[in-house]
Amino acid sequence: MNILEAKQLIKIYGSGENSVHALDGVDLSVNKGEFVAIVGTSGSGKSTLLHMLGGLDRPTSGEVIIDGIPIFGLKDDELTIFRRRKIGFVFQAFNLVPVLNVYENVILPIELDGEKPDKAFVEEILDTLMLSNKKEALPNQLSGGQQQRVAIARALASRPAIILADEPTGNLDSKTGQDVLSLLKVSAAKYSQTLVMITHNEEIAQLADRIIRIEDGRIASMTEGR
Repeated sequence: MNILEAKQLIKIYGSGENSVHALDGVDLSVNKGEFVAIVGTSGSGKSTLLHMLGGLDRPTSGEVIIDGIPIFGLKDDELTIFRRRKIGFVFQAFNLVPVLNVYENVILPIELDGEKPDKAFVEEILDTLMLSNKKEALPNQLSGGQQQRVAIARALASRPAIILADEPTGNLDSKTGQDVLSLLKVSAAKYSQTLVMITHNEEIAQLADRIIRIEDGRIASMTEGR
């Protein structure tokens, strides 16, 4: 069953002779529980696509449908709430709040939504990501790999249907990156979440169920992962 669809997504920056087609008619569907890696060279349009799929930016034309809802039909404030409840984001920059400890960083989006965190669930996530002994630590007391695991825990904690990860291992060495990605994959599978990841790392992309290659704003190929 499709949980995420993109239909004829077009994104044009600029106008006239200076216009750039970042996306040029992308059609894409992702099944519930699937792990999809989107790969491509710098400037191919992969990050633009991820931002569209997550409702962080609006397309020039086309539609994104999440759980049956055309998200660009929502008003900005409605889209913000929908995004916060349905989508978890993991970026290359960890984006942790430096004055909050690990636990506080993880539950922050839930509290911003006016909800109370499920403490048992949060504890389970921290345990899965091997962060149980770091709950009181501040971000500057953690390694890069640990900080990225906190960012993943934060994305998982609100039980979103979809996790969107943009170069989540870009700031990590290859061994740490593999470890973090393996944990992200295990966590998403454990909590029945759909995972869409942007990466330029072909080896890490092979961990996915399906690999989508983007060139010049268009889907060039789709292949199975390992």
